[in-house]
Amino acid sequence: MKEKLRESWDLVGIVVLSLLLILSIALVPEFPLRIILGLPFLLFFPGYALIAFLFPERKSLDAIERIALSFGLSIAITPLIGFGLNYTPFGIRLEPILVCITAFNLAFCYLAYWRRYKVGEPYLPFDPKRTYDSLVGQYRSEGKVDRILTIVLVIAIASSLIALAYVIAVPREGESFTEFYILGPGHKASGYPHNLTVDESANVYVGIANHEHRQVHYFVQTWLVNASFVDNQTVVNQMYYFEQFDVVLENVPVNLEGPWTPQWEKNYSFSVPIEGQYKLWFFLFLDQVPWYAQNLTHMYDYAGTPSDDLVEQAVNNQLLSLNLNLNVRAA
Repeated sequence: MKEKLRESWDLVGIVVLSLLLILSIALVPEFPLRIILGLPFLLFFPGYALIAFLFPERKSLDAIERIALSFGLSIAITPLIGFGLNYTPFGIRLEPILVCITAFNLAFCYLAYWRRYKVGEPYLPFDPKRTYDSLVGQYRSEGKVDRILTIVLVIAIASSLIALAYVIAVPREGESFTEFYILGPGHKASGYPHNLTVDESANVYVGIANHEHRQVHYFVQTWLVNASFVDNQTVVNQMYYFEQFDVVLENVPVNLEGPWTPQWEKNYSFSVPIEGQYKLWFFLFLDQVPWYAQNLTHMYDYAGTPSDDLVEQAVNNQLLSLNLNLNVRAA
């Protein structure tokens, strides 16, 4: 039994390395071993295990064909497993993909091991020196056309590996964006204050998360605006400046695997001293506030000034903004 396991070190190695990858991700997620083991785990092991199961005899395929087909089949198998997971409650996430591909590798390694010793001349993993001598002899015995095809295949595989290593070593920076949101009482997206009396206190939670891949100084301004739309144009009737607050946030990576957590939130309390129909606008500026929104006076009406442009930008999605509809009645 031990001798057979030593002879089938390729299948045993796939099982051991697959389990080692799970342990490394579970215990030290940021360790480089995750990348080192993850590449063959996705791009080589599934295809190799399947090829070993389908073609257990030595005469079925030579070493070069097995390696080439292992890469090709792995590139096909891994997306298909992800496609299947997409239609399950688990979805395409790290843990389900890791478990499913590991189960695939273990199952076909076991079946390949079982079939390997049921045939007369099984394919066994190579002795490096013997295999090198065999490949060189095989190459020299081939015709001119076969030699050219072999060279092209080796160059294609080497180029793919180099390109893959480059992509991993120099990853493309993801999309840059900022999360900006308002939550009602209880940190829920409901129960927002809409109907108020003059000077009645209300509060919401204003949140920001920085995914800009750099440190950002955020400024938030609140404005009480009464506006109308005439001929598809925004007409600002009243525009009262409330206040400004700011915060400096470091970049945080987007976490698609774990639960969502806020980076920064402010319990924002406000009251409206005049009655009417308004929108309470929250304008978010990155790094600096435009000149026409600086040195402002609380509850001064800036309608008809350059500050009107803030509302126009917000309506046209040129400025990060949020708003609340307010109906303010006399006390």
